[in-house]
Amino acid sequence: MEKIHNYIDGVKTSISKKELDVEDPSTGEVISKVVLSSLDDFNNAINSSKKIQEEWSNTTPLKRSRILSNYKVLIEKNIEELAKIISKEHGKTFADAKGSVTRGLEVVEFACGIPHLLKGEFSQNVGTNIDSWSIRQPLGICSGITPFNFPAMVPMWMYPIAIACGNTFILKPSEKDPSCSIKLAELFTEAGLPNGVFNVLNGDKEVVDLILDSNDISSVSFVGSTSVAKYIYEKSAKNGKRVQALGGAKNHLIVMPDANLNQAVDGIIGAGYGSAGERCMAVSVAVAVGNIADDLVNKIQLEAQKLKVAPWRDFDSDMGPVISKDHKERIENYISIGLNEGAKLVEDGRNYKIQGYENGYFIGPTLFDHVTKDMTIYKEEIFGPVLSVVRVDNYDQALSLANDHQYGNGASIYTSDGEVSRHFTTNSNIGMVGVNVPIPVPMAFHSFGGWKQSLFGDCSVHGMEGIRFYTKLKTVTSRWPKSIKDGPEFKMPTN
Repeated sequence: MEKIHNYIDGVKTSISKKELDVEDPSTGEVISKVVLSSLDDFNNAINSSKKIQEEWSNTTPLKRSRILSNYKVLIEKNIEELAKIISKEHGKTFADAKGSVTRGLEVVEFACGIPHLLKGEFSQNVGTNIDSWSIRQPLGICSGITPFNFPAMVPMWMYPIAIACGNTFILKPSEKDPSCSIKLAELFTEAGLPNGVFNVLNGDKEVVDLILDSNDISSVSFVGSTSVAKYIYEKSAKNGKRVQALGGAKNHLIVMPDANLNQAVDGIIGAGYGSAGERCMAVSVAVAVGNIADDLVNKIQLEAQKLKVAPWRDFDSDMGPVISKDHKERIENYISIGLNEGAKLVEDGRNYKIQGYENGYFIGPTLFDHVTKDMTIYKEEIFGPVLSVVRVDNYDQALSLANDHQYGNGASIYTSDGEVSRHFTTNSNIGMVGVNVPIPVPMAFHSFGGWKQSLFGDCSVHGMEGIRFYTKLKTVTSRWPKSIKDGPEFKMPTN
């Protein structure tokens, strides 16, 4: 059986003998083993990064950009292979996997502009014959800890920008679907990246803690649950690291009475059930405003019944399985809780079986109606194909629902009223907002990040926020007098 090693200093390698099963979620079968790295593996990654750090930081941004341009071409050539690797280990449909690689590729394209993006600011004569300018310099060794749901896209939110800025990078991917990260690292080496600039270290919490405690690592980027994001943030900050930790979500999609109902339902279906709901930007709450509620629920139910749930090898599939048996049981437990707390179960996705794939981790589209804000299925992130409909009387109540929730990752509104739309985009306490757009994920040249319990740290990911996160700002004040005649000054200079 294949063993998935680390990728350190340009080669696949590992010292640890500890392994973990990697499963095909469509069948429940073990398809490979991934190494759980030891302290020796970790030290090898650190030493590899340290060995090349100074040379890479002194490499001109233009040369870095050219390597990234080569990398972009190689990803495009290998996009179908990358998508197949993702689908096999994650279970998401091939089209969804391929799209996620493309969204990661957009960050590489953005990072290719690093010679321009690193330009500082210059001011002449800030004082008499004194000039001042700013410089952005690399942090050193950066790290990323990434989740299972996007094994290409989320890592690519991080390492291309960090590396473009002159840092080295250690990636700890999810142990549930680690193969894509290894392939991405191999392609980067093929593009001309020096060995050691990008290392992939597989493992579990033991490796995470080694990263958080290491004095050699300058920054930590994380995407995952809020509980772990808090842990990452607190421990990283305590150890003096720069940190961006993206946590959980409960994204609301508000449907106003004047909305185009068919468009709203299409948006809800795709955003709620796509990728089996395993997206931090998935719509998990549809807020029906006023008299639109009955029609909205009926149309969602009708469209949900049409969805094809099947393994990724069926290219007509709309959604595949969830990631693991444990996660399937967790989602089904939430469905039971929703029933027990009084929500109306309109569509029940439990006990979903597919001939030939009876041991796969499939859950059908699930729809709850008459959900209230005190119910567990409303308050907590389920991370599965479970949609809750909350009914409210008016827009003010809908806005309050989104604003009062502990999570503030994303929210959308469907309406034909420009005034309501403008009020929502201005007054929603949410990091990413959509208008007649179900999943408002920013493009790579903007930045991705939520508010409240959805983001810990000062910077969002990619875009200019990424450039700022992966660099230190230095401001230089300089003058070149022929001679100093005035002697020392003891007052604050003001001219």
